[in-house]
Amino acid sequence: MSESPSLKEKVRHLPDRPGVYLMKDRLGRIIYVGKAKSLKRRVSSYFQPSRAFTRQQPKIRALIEMIASFDTIEVKSEPEALLLEGKLIKQWRPRYNTDFTDDKRFLLVRVDPGEELPRFRLTRIKKDDRSRYFGPFAHSGLLRKTLARMRQQFGVLLADATPRKLPDGTWQLYDDVRQELYSFPHAVGAEEYRRRVDNACAFLEGKSREWLETLRAEMSAAAARQAFEKAAELRDVVFALEETLAKTRRFERTDPTRPDGTAAALHALQQALGLDGPPRTMECFDISHISGTFVVASMVHFADGRPDKDQYRRFQIKSFIGNDDFRAMEEVVGRRYRRLVAERKQFPDLVVIDGGRGQVGAALKAFVGLECMPPALIGLAKKEETIIFPDGRAPLRLPLAHPGLQLLQRLRDEAHRFANTYNADLRSRKIRESVLDDLPGLGPVRRAALLAHFGGIERLRAANAVALREVPGFGPKLAAELHAFLAKS
Repeated sequence: MSESPSLKEKVRHLPDRPGVYLMKDRLGRIIYVGKAKSLKRRVSSYFQPSRAFTRQQPKIRALIEMIASFDTIEVKSEPEALLLEGKLIKQWRPRYNTDFTDDKRFLLVRVDPGEELPRFRLTRIKKDDRSRYFGPFAHSGLLRKTLARMRQQFGVLLADATPRKLPDGTWQLYDDVRQELYSFPHAVGAEEYRRRVDNACAFLEGKSREWLETLRAEMSAAAARQAFEKAAELRDVVFALEETLAKTRRFERTDPTRPDGTAAALHALQQALGLDGPPRTMECFDISHISGTFVVASMVHFADGRPDKDQYRRFQIKSFIGNDDFRAMEEVVGRRYRRLVAERKQFPDLVVIDGGRGQVGAALKAFVGLECMPPALIGLAKKEETIIFPDGRAPLRLPLAHPGLQLLQRLRDEAHRFANTYNADLRSRKIRESVLDDLPGLGPVRRAALLAHFGGIERLRAANAVALREVPGFGPKLAAELHAFLAKS
């Protein structure tokens, strides 16, 4: 490309300031967007003879030959230019900005719902198909460990598995169940396996969102220390991951490969329960305890048949001590919907209680105490998967293959998982805090004061003797004894 007089004149008048430049072809189409610490130096470099060596690279040579004009946008700082460059690339998708339009440098996780037994595979190429994609993930080692954990935690297949179909129509997933699946049946039907896949996908999407927040923080830190090339690389991954997550959400809303997809399941559930419309929002409650101790409750929220984890809630039982599932259910249901009433928020279309008639009656009693009309309310008794109604209707048993029942089971199982996780967290915390029981002279009032002041045993261990003296009831001698005891233990 020979430099025209108008381009040469335009380059001479560029400012020596940070900004973004947009290269255009002869039809005025934007073909490349770049950032610059100095617009004058950066843009002029495209038209200098000294750049002839770069023309040996086909991509750069083709770009330079197509430039017919350019525009610039001046900004206040290089970090601002970095972010503006990314926004314009996402907006215009120029043909020579490939970093944002493909993810081939990084690993993705692909799940094809068209398979009878969907597997979790690694790929570097995102195709325009009906598969679900998670990522991109820049750290392949961490990703592989995450998948190995998923295989054990959710009982799903990875790419290297060779399942075998059994005469009764179920699948034997692995040759060595003890090694691969710690807590799941070795033989599984296709529908049960799909429930596992749904749970694993929800977990992986959560990991993707955690990864996204980490990348954003790393990008900001790199820009702050003026490592702009590193910041630009991280920004590329951030934008690609945001786009992948958006496509995943679109896939979840319109999954055409599942004959018993969520829309059909919601409609089937509406018909089975005699509801006025499909239960697009559902909330499920579960109580978890170990022999009456560490009693906790969970509430999970599904929107359009999918988990909405931002709406999840967990509860510690406050109104009593002991083992009473009915009182616990009444308390947490009352607390949940008393808050919604106070905040003037809508109730869900359907409330599901993990349990039988007693638990359902306790939940109904909570609404009576609130003096408000409850939404549609049912219980799901796990022993025979029986649906319990609070209005005197006979219990309902749907076929195990019924898509509405399968949706209720996914909802109930998620509430059970969430409650058990919280219970395990509390037990672990109590075990760590029990070390205080071994310090002579430290009674329950002072133990409670310590934990309330520091928020947990980890922060308490990190405190020095001076900080311990700030807790009511702790003088210099007791604070010194506690500090020495914690250091030794």
